[in-house]
Amino acid sequence: MEPAPTALPGEERVLKAAERALNGETRGLRALLPFLGPAFVAAVAYVDPGNFATNIAGGAQYGYMLLWVVLGANLMAMLIQSMSAKLGIATGMNLAEVSRMRFPRLAVFGLWIQAEVIAMATDLAEFIGAAIGIHLLFPAIPLFVAGIITAFAAFGILSLQSRGFRGFEAVITALVGVIVVAFAFEAVLSRPSLSGV
Repeated sequence: MEPAPTALPGEERVLKAAERALNGETRGLRALLPFLGPAFVAAVAYVDPGNFATNIAGGAQYGYMLLWVVLGANLMAMLIQSMSAKLGIATGMNLAEVSRMRFPRLAVFGLWIQAEVIAMATDLAEFIGAAIGIHLLFPAIPLFVAGIITAFAAFGILSLQSRGFRGFEAVITALVGVIVVAFAFEAVLSRPSLSGV
């Protein structure tokens, strides 16, 4: 596995560390480190403020009655993620590349449209959630201005990718860490009844 020809300076070291880990040349935490950044970027799909807001609102309204939905959804997500990982390991291609190779052009076009619509819907929910969050934290900021701030923040974070993926991964990891700490703090403050589970 050669580093990509478009790799930015500093990325070659990370790519070589990942290659050594995949070849079994390193063990333990050292073998895991090259993969933690992408893992935290993927974790954003599950650990985002919009997701927590929906879960908290559902929990406030229905209590523990829908807890089985959270468990089932996470088990299905883990199954899909592990199958995608196995596909990547076995073929060296991602799901979109395999679909393009195996399905007719019209089916691939339909899959692309579906993926774009789902990505836009997910991004829209997260964007609106971030704007509402800024407005709730700082009531003096109008919702429209909070949306503009969110847009600039999103473009700023995405622009980090032009300098290499490690900076982008570090920012995303820090933001996921803030979300997890805030959620843990809220869970302690709310004192949920564990006997109700």
